[in-house]
Amino acid sequence: MAATPNPYGLVLTAEAETQNEVFLKAFNSGDGAIFDSLYHDDSISNLTGSALSGEARTAAIKELLSLGPRLDSTVRYAYRAGDTALVVVEFKLDFTTPEGQDVHLEGSCTDVLREDEDGVWYMAVDRPVLKDEDQLPW
Repeated sequence: MAATPNPYGLVLTAEAETQNEVFLKAFNSGDGAIFDSLYHDDSISNLTGSALSGEARTAAIKELLSLGPRLDSTVRYAYRAGDTALVVVEFKLDFTTPEGQDVHLEGSCTDVLREDEDGVWYMAVDRPVLKDEDQLPW
């Protein structure tokens, strides 16, 4: 699978700081299709509180990014083993719900990346864990 082109030219790598920068640029672009291009179809994202893949993940990502959230994250540690990388970050996420409620979420996120046969890295698992589950507005 070749990397999906996007207007920002964003491509993941196994380098933790680069991966984090790409992830932030894609997320904060507000374009769900760009952000979703960082994932394989079978990759799992738990960004919305449920483990989703495929079309369900794509729809949830697009819906979340339509709220115009702003994400900031800091890499805490990263490991690479062949074609797999593990990156753990601390994050802060701010957005406003359609009802006008301002939401601030904080926590840590475990990201697992896989390198495909063409040398392109994709998000395989994206699992944020909130410091306080009561922060969720849904």
